[in-house]
Amino acid sequence: MSAPPLRRREIAAYGLGDMGFNFYWTNISTFLLIFYTDVFGITAAAAATMLFVVKIFNAFTDPLIGAAADRTRTRWGKFRPYLLFLPVPLAAAAVLTYTTPDLGPTGKLAWAGVSYLLLMTIYTGVNLPYSALSAVISGDAQARNAINAARFVAGFAGGTLVTAATPRLVELLGAGDATRGWPLTMAVWGVAATAMLALTFHGTHERVQPVQARPSPVRQDLADLRRNLPWVLLFLLALIIMVSITLRMTSAAYYFKYVVHRPELLASFVPAYLLAAAAGTALTPLLARFIDKRRLMIVLMLLSSVLSAAFLFVDAQQIWLMYALQIALGLTLGPKSPLNFAMLADAVDYNEWRHGRRATALTFAASSFAQKLGTAVAVGVIGVLFTTLGYVPNAAQSSDSQAGIVWLMSVIPAGFMLLAAGLMMFYTLDNPTMARVQADLAARQPLADKT
Repeated sequence: MSAPPLRRREIAAYGLGDMGFNFYWTNISTFLLIFYTDVFGITAAAAATMLFVVKIFNAFTDPLIGAAADRTRTRWGKFRPYLLFLPVPLAAAAVLTYTTPDLGPTGKLAWAGVSYLLLMTIYTGVNLPYSALSAVISGDAQARNAINAARFVAGFAGGTLVTAATPRLVELLGAGDATRGWPLTMAVWGVAATAMLALTFHGTHERVQPVQARPSPVRQDLADLRRNLPWVLLFLLALIIMVSITLRMTSAAYYFKYVVHRPELLASFVPAYLLAAAAGTALTPLLARFIDKRRLMIVLMLLSSVLSAAFLFVDAQQIWLMYALQIALGLTLGPKSPLNFAMLADAVDYNEWRHGRRATALTFAASSFAQKLGTAVAVGVIGVLFTTLGYVPNAAQSSDSQAGIVWLMSVIPAGFMLLAAGLMMFYTLDNPTMARVQADLAARQPLADKT
């Protein structure tokens, strides 16, 4: 017996949550490093090192948070309570992260490290249960595609809004003083994100229950993941894709400020990508009906590699070509996020089918671990490259420094995308396999309900 289709209202409510998360994530990935170097007042090397260390430390908290979420029992379910109680502390941590205290270099670096660690830990505490929620709203593959497509359409829309509005809000609220404008801007985004996550909490339901009556030990769940080859490949895929995307997103601000010498274009360049990505994301359920997720991911990664590498040959005056490539990249990369999360939900089902145990949040937590590790690697690459090539904040850059920024926008991320395409050649959970897995799980479910 097939599950009843989800109402559009619930799909939309789930999607709104990712819009709220992008009020933080897009600010972090696009503006945080340049905020630290050009406003907060620490060197690129110090900022990159701090971000790398915090990301590595925070990545190891993800499995702990995932394991805790899997073992949460409340009248609201396992994952929804986190959307109710943690968004307000998350907003406060974001304001602290973008606050510039009157301290010396050592004090500033300590403030930056502690506030950023606090922000990312709380962010994970909300975002991981939110991601896991997509696997228990419905067990139907097409419904999951629709859920994750709605999520990332809303997320890209939120990212577009943030990228276009944040520089203007900083200028307006700070009256020309960026150190005052940034925390006020993050307070605005924090209030908006809190409201959207509250709507997600009230508008969604948890339906898919584990076959096993009691949760298994965390050590057993981790051992299951290590033996789950599809999940291992998705872990590596998330890491590689995040390295590539972070390299381009973070270096874009430097690219327009120091290579193109048109920093104001960033407010439309990144939104152009995000809007195109939203369009690509919206097409995901349709594409997934006709093309197997594995094959589709391979094609997308190959096309993205070619488009990214093409940036190497774009002259600083060819603004139209920059935008054309950026829009094409958005359309191409848009489907990869909902595909990846739908594949993670498949990996959860596969693990339960194979071992009789379901560790939904821990599975998504490990993917979040990979994404944060990928972000850390990307920021580390930028910091090392900038330091080696002699980057100087708020000054004309040397030819070597300019060339390094261009490579960060083009060839380096293209190489990672090519690696991601090769990785997906070994992924085995195609549509026929998942149909068998989900049919077997459905047959087991009545037995679980009687115990």
